[in-house]
Amino acid sequence: MTNKWRQRIKQILSLDSHPGHIAVGFAVGVFISFTPFFGIHTPLAIAAAFLFRLNKLTCITGAWVNTPLTVFPALGISYKLGRILRGLPPQPLHIKGLEWQHLKGHATSLLLGSSILGFLAAVTAYFACYYLVVRFRKNDETQVELAREMEVTGEDIEL
Repeated sequence: MTNKWRQRIKQILSLDSHPGHIAVGFAVGVFISFTPFFGIHTPLAIAAAFLFRLNKLTCITGAWVNTPLTVFPALGISYKLGRILRGLPPQPLHIKGLEWQHLKGHATSLLLGSSILGFLAAVTAYFACYYLVVRFRKNDETQVELAREMEVTGEDIEL
């Protein structure tokens, strides 16, 4: 893991916000990262953050989870899952590139499959992020105080 990613993760874990609010932003970004709208994941994450009043940093970081190393396996699984859910036999996905003109013939299966896969990944990301924020705060004195204040004031997710 590079220094840049470590710094970003520490930034997220140190945010002055409820762990649930931090985790929701990250989970929405992870969901977006599984969509087949390559090239616009970051703008979609920013739009979702503004629309749902989520933390922009966590939402954008979540949108970067599906990396160039994982995008092709995720696309293949999404396509097969989408075909199965549509009652069609599973087939391998053969595309020439990630541009929409290469994907639009497979759009229905890809959108259905990536929505299911993205939802499962988002739920997993929510609980993992929530756990990591809480654990980090227990190990960091300033974060322990912040968590204590949130418990006393009953601060909850801001929507």
